[in-house]
Amino acid sequence: MERRVVYDSDAVQPGRCPTCGKRLDRCSCGQRRAQPRPVRADAGRLSAPRDGVVRLLRDRKSRGGKTVTLITGVNGTATALAGLLSDLKRTCGTGGTLRGDILEIQGDFRDRLRTELERRGYTVKIAGG
Repeated sequence: MERRVVYDSDAVQPGRCPTCGKRLDRCSCGQRRAQPRPVRADAGRLSAPRDGVVRLLRDRKSRGGKTVTLITGVNGTATALAGLLSDLKRTCGTGGTLRGDILEIQGDFRDRLRTELERRGYTVKIAGG
């Protein structure tokens, strides 16, 4: 039977400084300050390119199985986005919220929202599944 190394104690462990080997909160070599801050794997998931195209996505993650339609790529002030969101909620007959520059509509209304946004002059793309 061939023996394999399952765990290597000489490797840098997550949460430890690669230079001194101490925990990051106890690092004294100053290398910790030079390391970039870790980025969550899903942090850039909804950052759409700024190409002037409004994207409609269906999402259920972290919502207890409830489906929402996300609208990204709409430019404007917070007041203008809130007014657009209010009109879109009224069109769909459902609730929603504004989180940053992403509009969330409760339910899967991508087709209805696409026709409404195209009627208002936006270039719309249904993205994702």
